[in-house]
Amino acid sequence: MVVHNIYNLGEQTKVFKEEVKQLPGVTGVTMTGFLPTMDYRNSSSVFQERALDPKKAVLAQTWTVDDSYLPTLDIKVTKGRNFSDQMPTDSTAMIVNETAVRLMGVKDPLNKPMYLPMDNMAKTFKEYHIIGVIKDFNFASLRNNVSPVILMYGQDNGALSVKLNTANITGLMAQIKDKWKSIQPGKEFSYSFMDDDFDASYRAEQRMGTIFIIFTSLTIVIACLGLFGLAAYAAEQRTKEIGIRKVLGANVANIVGMLSKDFIKLVLIAIVIAVPVAWFAMQNWLQGFAYRQNIQWWVVALAALLAVVIAFVTISFQSIKAALANPVRSLKNE
Repeated sequence: MVVHNIYNLGEQTKVFKEEVKQLPGVTGVTMTGFLPTMDYRNSSSVFQERALDPKKAVLAQTWTVDDSYLPTLDIKVTKGRNFSDQMPTDSTAMIVNETAVRLMGVKDPLNKPMYLPMDNMAKTFKEYHIIGVIKDFNFASLRNNVSPVILMYGQDNGALSVKLNTANITGLMAQIKDKWKSIQPGKEFSYSFMDDDFDASYRAEQRMGTIFIIFTSLTIVIACLGLFGLAAYAAEQRTKEIGIRKVLGANVANIVGMLSKDFIKLVLIAIVIAVPVAWFAMQNWLQGFAYRQNIQWWVVALAALLAVVIAFVTISFQSIKAALANPVRSLKNE
């Protein structure tokens, strides 16, 4: 649960954080506006591995967080340690992600000094040191690769993220809201859930997926109606032929195969035309994502098989009906 606009509490932000932290069902609280969803703030800075050496610079997202940020958001520390309020030197400490380490080109970044230019002319620098490495995590759209992230220890009053572990979420939310009102009754209490924030980030893709499903379903229904009508017409046109074949010993399977093969040939031709077009269109769309699923050959084969099965089932209704008809009656009518 993310409580917005914490800065409205002014000097009471820490008090609110501590009171929320004590509530039953709350397992973690962190206060910062830098969160791994696209709707929240981001900030970038240039850090240099060596002072006065711009060739050793790393452009990274620079987030100010507290010592409860990593455990609350379940971000894994792969090397080193987390920030600690018991370590005064952490005021100049930083934690970097794996991508930042790769850009630095070092095997062991722990205790490595990094320099932040303090003016536009890059004449003065502030020295930091790396105390930990965290596993890469996505904080932007999956259309983008994970970029370097540097976490710095400090206070940021952008939002309060509360990790909940309770069956009574509604009751716990009411308690958090009461805490807010007791401190700042005149300010609006605004919140969201992080999973909803992530969901909103990909709502366009979800809408497009829903639209594709609807139009695909309509296309299949219309195509089946067309096939059904053509099969009925073909069976009626060949009533005499079907009767003669049955008299000469043809069984139901033979009749169904005879009536179906011409339609199945057309479906196969359509598949040959459609598969390359669909493959190209989907591959082109997926190229827009840094993280994407490769389309396996069996997916296309399964789609083609389903198309044939749907067409055959649609045609078979009329074909079987014609094959089971009394040949004497059809020949008599002819």
